[in-house]
Amino acid sequence: MIKCVINRVRYERKHQFLFSLQKLQSTVDMVLACSTGLMLLSSRGAAGYKYNPTWPYGQRTASETQGSNETYCGVEVVFVYFEVNSRYTMWLPLHTVCLRGQTACRRSFVGALLKLSGHRDHANVCHLSHSAGLSAQTCKALLYRKHGDPCQVVQLEDVTLPSIGAKDVLVKMLAAPINPSDINMIQGTYAILPDLPAVGGNEGVAQVIEVGSQVKFLKTGDWVIPRDAGLGTWRTEAVLAEDDLIAVPNDISLLSAATLGVNPCTAFRMLSDFEDLKPGDSVIQNAANSGVGQAVIQIAAARGINTINVIRDRPEFTQLCERLKVIGASHVIKEETLRRPEIKELFKTCPKPKLALNGVGGKSATELLRHLKVGGSMVTYGGMAKQPVTVPVSALIFKDVKVRGFWVTQWKRDHSHDGTAFRTMLDELCSLIQQGKLTAPVCAQVGFQDYNRALESALQPFTSAKQVLIM
Repeated sequence: MIKCVINRVRYERKHQFLFSLQKLQSTVDMVLACSTGLMLLSSRGAAGYKYNPTWPYGQRTASETQGSNETYCGVEVVFVYFEVNSRYTMWLPLHTVCLRGQTACRRSFVGALLKLSGHRDHANVCHLSHSAGLSAQTCKALLYRKHGDPCQVVQLEDVTLPSIGAKDVLVKMLAAPINPSDINMIQGTYAILPDLPAVGGNEGVAQVIEVGSQVKFLKTGDWVIPRDAGLGTWRTEAVLAEDDLIAVPNDISLLSAATLGVNPCTAFRMLSDFEDLKPGDSVIQNAANSGVGQAVIQIAAARGINTINVIRDRPEFTQLCERLKVIGASHVIKEETLRRPEIKELFKTCPKPKLALNGVGGKSATELLRHLKVGGSMVTYGGMAKQPVTVPVSALIFKDVKVRGFWVTQWKRDHSHDGTAFRTMLDELCSLIQQGKLTAPVCAQVGFQDYNRALESALQPFTSAKQVLIM
């Protein structure tokens, strides 16, 4: 017989969790039940520990999971207690409720666990069932009802969740960044705009909690990211079509997964699709400290390609320069250097670039063109300066440069009929992450309830850290 009760504990100070895998492994029923519970647990567990959905099947040893010390300031941890045949006992954390953060999904998996274990003794299990825990079938979401200043128009609201269709999945959002495209969409200046009211956010990572009866490729516990823009990732939970999501490995870091779908994909495609770059070739780019810029540096370094990285002057230029070199930058220079004679010294040791990547526009883009190799390409993917790209006639006639544009959203839509193109790119990027060759940009992790602070920081000039909302 398995007894099961719920206990809520609120921690205001450090607490040590001790897990005993030996007790879990004492009975098949316990292993199955607890494995299911952990698979449904958020990937950031009760102790801030990154659980593997397949744990405890050989993924972690008891010594590796014991003694996790974390500070619990205003964190409520919900435990489930199992007693097996009055002999083996075990507390397991099911989910956490950040009292000073978001209200997490009010779910309990006790009913599902007991059903799996075959236990039928408790008549009161029904109120703990899988669907009963969600308060009024709602989630928290960052909504905007009109376009304007994000700090003014974005509000945290309760949003009703639709029922799960046969081809739908219920996901728990784990983390979502704030990108320039998100800001532009809220301001109403982006190329595509959703119908209002809309949930903010185009990128992020979620964990699958429940799947519809006809879902083929996703399963409970999978980590997923959006296939396309406009999905609305700034919310705690969502019911989405399986076709709108694609799975990613859950053995990469949370921040790498949350920031995978836009900037690394943009960098990957621009380095792959416009010039036949070989080891020893060079690429020049502005906005080198941006999310795209940092991904370009790392992917190029993994391919043996030199990068000449242009950034604006700033008080912490030296520190930023060193940080970019640590991740693989060949050269880091100020924008003014492009217009000075010393740039010629650089090209004595580094070949002229075949490819220029422009995320700024204006004079900065024109300077990139000046230093392109004959027949090279400049690809524009952003316009942070909000100034037009001016191409000198001499560059077109005498250097035969090619001027192109790139938008990763359009690439995804153009290749949506080909299920392998996006998958192949993600697999290669995730492989680089797993090898330690591609890391997430410097991120500031912000609690979901503190979204206003994150938006204000994202709007500041010279922001080196990407704001990431942690759900």
